[in-house]
Amino acid sequence: MRKQKGFSLIELLIVVAIILIIAAIAIPNLLRARIAANESSAVASVRTINTSMISYNSSYPTVGFAANLTALSGTCTGTVVPTSSSACLIDSTLASGVKSGYSFVATGTTSGYVVYANPTQTNTTGVRAFCSIADAVVRTNTAGITTCAGTETPLQ
Repeated sequence: MRKQKGFSLIELLIVVAIILIIAAIAIPNLLRARIAANESSAVASVRTINTSMISYNSSYPTVGFAANLTALSGTCTGTVVPTSSSACLIDSTLASGVKSGYSFVATGTTSGYVVYANPTQTNTTGVRAFCSIADAVVRTNTAGITTCAGTETPLQ
C-alpha cells in the first residue's frame, strides 16, 4: 500500500476551531480599540474647534464667535483671503459635522459658544459624548449631550 499524504478531516476541524476561538477573543478587543480611537479623535476635534473659535473671535471681534462650523472652514489657497464667513481654521471634514463616528455641532454668539460631539452609533462608534463651552474645558457624559451647562464631568 502507498502512504497517503495530507491532513485528516479531524485535524482540519481542530485547526479551524482554534482559529475561531482566537477570533472570538480578538474581535471584542478590536471593537474596543476602535471606540477608544474614535473617542480620542472626537476629543481632539473638540479641542480644535475650541482653538478655532478663540482664533475666530480674535480675528473678528465685532462678529464674536463663529455661528457654525461652516464659518470656521473654507478653502483659502493662494490669493483667497479668509473672511468671517469662511475663516479657513478647520478642515472640510470636520466642518461637515461628521468625523470618526461622531457628529459635531458648534454654535456661537457674540458672547460665547458651545460645541457638542455625540457618537453617531452609541456603543459602536463611541460610548461617551463630549462638549465644551467658551471656557475651553472639554467635558464628557455617557448620555448624548444636547446642552453643555458646564456641569458635565471635565475630561481628565
